Amino acid sequence: MLGEYRIVGRRASEIAGSVERAVGTGELEPGQLLPPLRELATELGVNANTVAAAYRLLRDRGVIETAGRRGSRVRPRPASSARDLIRVHVPEGVRDVADGNPDSALLPPLGDALAAAVRQQERDPGRYLYGQEPVDEELGRLARTAFDEGGVPDGPVGVLSGSLDAVERVLGAHLKPGDAVAIEDPGWGALLDLVPALGLRPEPMALDEEGPRPEGLERALAAGARAVVITCRAQNPTGAAVTAARARALREVLSAHPEVLLIEDDHGHGMVDLPLHPVAPATRHWAFVRSVAKAYGPDLRLALLTGDPVTLDRVRGRQRLGPGWVSRLLQRAVVDLWTSGAVDPAQVASSYRERREALLWALRARGVAAQGRSGFVVWVPVPDETGAVARLLHAGWAVAPGARFRMASEPGVRLTVSRLTQGDIEPLADAVAAAIRPGSAVRSVY
Repeated sequence: MLGEYRIVGRRASEIAGSVERAVGTGELEPGQLLPPLRELATELGVNANTVAAAYRLLRDRGVIETAGRRGSRVRPRPASSARDLIRVHVPEGVRDVADGNPDSALLPPLGDALAAAVRQQERDPGRYLYGQEPVDEELGRLARTAFDEGGVPDGPVGVLSGSLDAVERVLGAHLKPGDAVAIEDPGWGALLDLVPALGLRPEPMALDEEGPRPEGLERALAAGARAVVITCRAQNPTGAAVTAARARALREVLSAHPEVLLIEDDHGHGMVDLPLHPVAPATRHWAFVRSVAKAYGPDLRLALLTGDPVTLDRVRGRQRLGPGWVSRLLQRAVVDLWTSGAVDPAQVASSYRERREALLWALRARGVAAQGRSGFVVWVPVPDETGAVARLLHAGWAVAPGARFRMASEPGVRLTVSRLTQGDIEPLADAVAAAIRPGSAVRSVY
């Protein structure tokens, strides 16, 4: 049974724990089929209902997926696994264009902002004790003003520990295990992991450079999606950005589904020079998330959230029962960063755009199709993903395999341009072209 691994246990929790441990150690691999309920029940000497309960636990934890008579199998990215199943090892001497990080040279130094936050705390220590408002008053005001300027509908403001924390809490405020969520495909790998970890079912939603395609959203809704997550700008991994026309088209589709939860992620704020075109408020319940990670520093772990009053009340209520609030020192540091002009968004966006467009031009000059309308990543469709990744690694470039981001979409690789120099562009484009067409001479078409 299952190669060398034997599932054990008498109770549902024990059986589930046995499977989960094996997935974590790699003894049960992604995609591996588990025994049928009755077969495993006979093997273990327990009632079939006990095994069914164990499989439900594993499904709700995002470890396995079930497909009726086709059986149950380990998920491609099991949520409980301690292993990073899709990671490129970057040997010494190989350039890393896989990691998805911003250019640290464009991030502001945090010393002055943190020092200003400490000085404010020393002047008024009572505001940093238990029982205070979870959102710093000035940060909330600045965030609401910025939301208004971007056309985001009116709503209360919350502060969460990054975009993914906000998305998780919003989904948890409205959905239950087994519900489906429409996700961009290809899309954010962390979200593809999170949704099944919450016991939810991801539904792929096709997109192009203008964001999710209306027919893709319609298909996901027809498949039962009760929530949809849309990236406004700098979509990961394709760089897509929602246009005004696309926002109207998506709003029209959603208007026929007023009970669907809409979540919009604007993690590109502060480092993208394309205008924001929110889709909200197309449905009754909605949330808009804006992270400071890409423009001000990933380790700040802070995101602003707004939405309809019911959603925000549920999120903030559950937050109060857990961590309570995001550090007010960090909130004050963000206030200082915003008000002191520590980051010039236009300059940051221009820097990323120049590198991104230079690589896109170089790739297209070599006959290589690629996407990258905004942000600091470029998506390159490839016929053989594993082969392309391996050949690029051999050529001295570590890229992110598309499997990290895909559900039903075609293979591809993601390139991070944030730390590329002008001298890197041509060699990288040559390597990508050669990796896609091994054995062919690389020749510019211009």
